[in-house]
Amino acid sequence: MTKLIKCAFCGGTGKDPFDLLSPISHCLVCNGTGQVEIEEPMTTCMFCTGTGKNPLGARVPCIVCGGKGLNHSEHKIKCRQCRGTGKSSDGLPCTRCKGTGFSH
Repeated sequence: MTKLIKCAFCGGTGKDPFDLLSPISHCLVCNGTGQVEIEEPMTTCMFCTGTGKNPLGARVPCIVCGGKGLNHSEHKIKCRQCRGTGKSSDGLPCTRCKGTGFSH
């Protein structure tokens, strides 16, 4: 089942949060609607901590959740490799859980 949620990348404004092209540019994630669709069950994206923004410093959407701030996950077991952080030692997404923080 899918659910509409507020876009984490733009905070639900529908505007580009970084004004990269112009102050009236649409959000890259929600295309200006302020909402995104995600399949349930969902968990907070551990890689971006729910912000939807890439934690590596680039002004682009998170590479794990696509800017939604949440990930679809049926697994509730913390990843043993990254201990649930979603990040590897080099700061990139964990290779075992793919940045979600949860594994099989």
